[in-house]
Amino acid sequence: MLHRLLLLLFSCSMACAGDIYQKNQSMGKAESIKTFDHGVEIKTAEGTLIATVFSPTIIKMHFTKKSRESDTLSYAKRHDLQPSKAFKANESSDAYRIETDSLILSISKNPVRIRFSTKSGILINEDESAFGTSWIGEEVTTYKRLISDEKFIGMGEKTGGLNRRGEGFTHWNTDYFGYPTNADPIYMSTPFYIGLHESQGAKVMYGIFMDNSYKSHFNFGASNDRFSSFTAEDGDMVYYFIYHTTVPGIIESYTSITGRITLPPLWSLGFQQCRYSYYPDKEVLRIAETFREKKIPADVIYLDIHYMDKYKIFTWNQDRFPDPKGMISTLKQKGFNTAVIIDPGIKVEKGYSAYEQGVKQNLFLKYPDATDYTGQVWPGWCHFPDFTNPDTRTWWGNSFKDLVDVGIRGFWNDMNEPATWGQRFPDLVEFSFEGLKGTHRRGHNVYGMQMARATFEGTKDLLKGERPFILTRAGFSGVQRYSAVWTGDNVSSDDHMMLGIRMLSSLGIAGVPYVGMDIGGFSGNPSKELFARWISIGAFAPLSRAHVCVDNKDQEPWSFGERVEDIARNYLSLRYMMLPYIYSSFHEASQSGMPIWRSLAIEYPFDSKIYDGRYQHQFTIGKGLMIAPVNSVQEFTKVYFPGSQPWYDFYSDSKYAPGTEDHVDAPLEKLPAFVQGGSIIPMQSIIQHTGEKSSDTLFVHFYAANSGVTNQQIYHDDGLTYSYEKGGYSHMNIIYDAGKKNITFEAPKGNYKTHHNVIAILLHGFDEVPKGMNINGTSTKVEKRSVSLMKALSNFDPLGGPAREGFMNVQAIHIPYPKAKTSIQW
Repeated sequence: MLHRLLLLLFSCSMACAGDIYQKNQSMGKAESIKTFDHGVEIKTAEGTLIATVFSPTIIKMHFTKKSRESDTLSYAKRHDLQPSKAFKANESSDAYRIETDSLILSISKNPVRIRFSTKSGILINEDESAFGTSWIGEEVTTYKRLISDEKFIGMGEKTGGLNRRGEGFTHWNTDYFGYPTNADPIYMSTPFYIGLHESQGAKVMYGIFMDNSYKSHFNFGASNDRFSSFTAEDGDMVYYFIYHTTVPGIIESYTSITGRITLPPLWSLGFQQCRYSYYPDKEVLRIAETFREKKIPADVIYLDIHYMDKYKIFTWNQDRFPDPKGMISTLKQKGFNTAVIIDPGIKVEKGYSAYEQGVKQNLFLKYPDATDYTGQVWPGWCHFPDFTNPDTRTWWGNSFKDLVDVGIRGFWNDMNEPATWGQRFPDLVEFSFEGLKGTHRRGHNVYGMQMARATFEGTKDLLKGERPFILTRAGFSGVQRYSAVWTGDNVSSDDHMMLGIRMLSSLGIAGVPYVGMDIGGFSGNPSKELFARWISIGAFAPLSRAHVCVDNKDQEPWSFGERVEDIARNYLSLRYMMLPYIYSSFHEASQSGMPIWRSLAIEYPFDSKIYDGRYQHQFTIGKGLMIAPVNSVQEFTKVYFPGSQPWYDFYSDSKYAPGTEDHVDAPLEKLPAFVQGGSIIPMQSIIQHTGEKSSDTLFVHFYAANSGVTNQQIYHDDGLTYSYEKGGYSHMNIIYDAGKKNITFEAPKGNYKTHHNVIAILLHGFDEVPKGMNINGTSTKVEKRSVSLMKALSNFDPLGGPAREGFMNVQAIHIPYPKAKTSIQW
């Protein structure tokens, strides 16, 4: 009897355990198939797959577990993204096939598995056959067969190397002060990557964007040699598959889904100075005045949390800033725009306007019992706006009116992971999700992005045609539509500086082009050598901003002695000279999604050397200007010169053969930089801020190529308003044909008149150019000219001898700024 009782208890316990145990459950046999205008719906006993064609290069795969309702809300994709009917579909006994002009999607019926191939049948990507898309409880994973030579790039703000193979990552926006150089996750989530491999002798590349904002995990062969995978802890498995023959094509397709930047105000591309914190107002004005006295170009100064009354947003500390409007007006007269920090936490305080309005209008995140969630941050106990509620976004945007009225034009969103003391935001907190409802588990990763959206949309409306500047710490794919991004609370070390370089490159691949890192490091005190090296690198970043933590030493460009001050002045002056090139690159980003700061993997994805640890930090600004970063203690470095065109030292025109590696000098005052043959770099004269006009001459540098045709866009508008959307721009295309020995300036488009009246054409490495060139058939004399991009460092040491300025001998001609097509032949 006892034996039977024990047997019965054991059987019951096993049955109960069986109910609790959640085994992996994959998509099984197709039970029904229904074709519709934009794709196909396939149902199995386990769930439903809807495959939707969006373009010849983009197909969306949407898997929903049988027990769930399909979820279509996405903050990542553009709201106006429309599917396509441009495909052919056919069905066989064992598979369903969708064919576009670019790729073939094959869906096997038993079990349902996915395979993408080219029109000629070459494998692009396919499911791991045993697992495909699977669930363990509510967690959903797609497993892809791992190809032996496959590399993975992208993922945005992630530590690690350029090639993600063998690594795993988590997307969960995290406030991580002084994060280690191997930390994961940190502030941003962009669940997009590009896969690269060779198949049947062909070079193949594809992109995958998983559109799910729950905590997610990506495995690129970490701890296994069988599959890569991407997992969401809840929700539907939604991913967009992108195929193209180039990485730029993949980025362009990806940003057609998630959107691209709108042009920022030109002043935000100048140098930005920040610390935690500048106060009182006299200190702010002293910093601005010192920039002007020392002729170090700058455009933006920041106010951190100490400008507020007890850290309450939308308030001013009247003791420290008794006349904000007067101070901001004075800064504006000196050529500075002012940016202020804005955190999401609203202090719980009777009589505080933002708190009272939020409670009255029901705008805060809530517990399931309908009480407002309260968490602790800088002001103390706070409520948090629900930015997935459209009413909250409208209220939030209108709340900037007083800041806008006193002249603030830059808005810095911080602590928006969201961050709270204790780092345990409760998962049961409820979000509106446009009325559809959801919890913090789903809302966490999009919180910062939606805060940036509300800030952008509100300030844009308040500024009535003037462009605001928005900067955010946290975000999700698509955040580039609203804001610039910086890499958070980094550390003053060489390793962190080099990590920042890799993260900016990876963010660019992930469709976020307006990016930067805190120059000098936020936490810690950099050596003078580290700050000098960091500001020379940061001068090339899309967002060029120095920032430092409270209680740390001063970190302005003049704070490290005369030599470092000269180095900072030289590189920031060079940045301002390059603004025509940088702004034109921003315009390109707004049209195609191409980053300004570009990993070499974008142009040379199958060159194995660029993934080498010695060269993975090299990057280009635009397509042709390559920077080879070095740490603060290196005085020489080894550089790899990819591609098939020669490379020219940016400062001396020394020539390097393509496909070679060479040692180059890297003294502290000279960051190694090189220009690829065929490149066209427009520059202007030095200015101290973007409110100044440069001279009326635009200097266009051409670098000799061996062969081929290259082009460069030169884009101008007023840099301040949205008049470019109604034709208020000047957009000129320049074509250089090395084989035909011809340069063509096409007629500018648009109705904006640039202040440039003359173009100086400067020819680098053109040994074959005769003494005369034909401009529209008329012979014009070619002059010899010496040019220098940097001034010599001051001679601080009388015993050291005179410092020498580096000059290049170039050939030059001058032409009127073209109003019609202009052809130059030699």
